Amino acid sequence: MATDKLICDFSTPHCLDWYSVDDAVMGGESGSRFYRNPDSTGTFEGFLSTENSGGFASVRTFLPDRNYSDYAGIRLRVRGDGKRYSFRIRNDDRFDGIVYKNDFDTISGEWMEVSLPFSEFKAAFRGRTVEGTHPIDASNIVQIGILVSKKQVGSFTLTVDWIKAYTSGQ
Repeated sequence: MATDKLICDFSTPHCLDWYSVDDAVMGGESGSRFYRNPDSTGTFEGFLSTENSGGFASVRTFLPDRNYSDYAGIRLRVRGDGKRYSFRIRNDDRFDGIVYKNDFDTISGEWMEVSLPFSEFKAAFRGRTVEGTHPIDASNIVQIGILVSKKQVGSFTLTVDWIKAYTSGQ
């Protein structure tokens, strides 16, 4: 039986190349960044604005190891700001297209572990749920990311200690 598989802990170079994709791509005014902290955590922070039809900020990275078919889902250890975030998975290397998302709430200032079963990820395209698509392909997870949206205007900060794939029964 497989054990947890570390995806990112921000202490090794393979998971440090995150880039922002914010609503500025469509004229919005939100902005975000992702950076590594001295304690080997990562922080996603920025400002969310709904001006000029905006309303989302996100970061993503490409994974060197893409087969997670022996796992049941993703687990993150995060310290949030009380806002709702969305963990995103892409089965391709495209900039746009179908993404699989699973939302989670945070408690301001508290570390917490969030478990996101692959079976509960929903297909979406540009913020809208897409019905009738095939389920997430855990054997080919190309990109992962984090997004904040839903008119949660203002500053946001989410610190991530690690991201792992977990096995069933955990």
